[in-house]
Amino acid sequence: IPREKVIVVDKPIAGIKGKYGSVCQNFEKDIYNALEQALEALSKYQKINIIFPQESHHPKEILEGLSLFCHQYSFDFEVISGIANEPIRAGEVYISITENDLIVLVEKALASTLKVGQEVGIISYNDTPLKRIILDGITTISADFELMGQKTAELILNNAKEYIEVPFYLTLRASL
Repeated sequence: IPREKVIVVDKPIAGIKGKYGSVCQNFEKDIYNALEQALEALSKYQKINIIFPQESHHPKEILEGLSLFCHQYSFDFEVISGIANEPIRAGEVYISITENDLIVLVEKALASTLKVGQEVGIISYNDTPLKRIILDGITTISADFELMGQKTAELILNNAKEYIEVPFYLTLRASL
């Protein structure tokens, strides 16, 4: 594909040189800033776990941003490749990257005696309408995908070659 016709969407691709359009997330900065916005709600927990499958297409920069946040604000943290065989523990927050892991996490939380949002916290990547309802609301961190689509369309229509970083939002709900 000629470079002048390339538009990279969602996550940057290493090695592309020259001028091209890009509408992407800054994964390291985004998770750091979202958790910083949630700092008051996170203060009742001691540890943050992220469920990050080994065979994940998700950028490792998410883990770098989480590590930086946890170091800066003195949280223990752990990267868990799958939640199915992990116990849910009081005083800990679980960040789910995938919907499948979120389902298992919610099932485990419901089967436990722990109170979600008080004794154990849940954060999910990428907001969806169902997350407003499940467990009286699951806290989410999410890029503005509608804006990502609009900006991509603008780059195409204007034949523009610029880098646009889309905003990332925390939506605090009962699960944290």
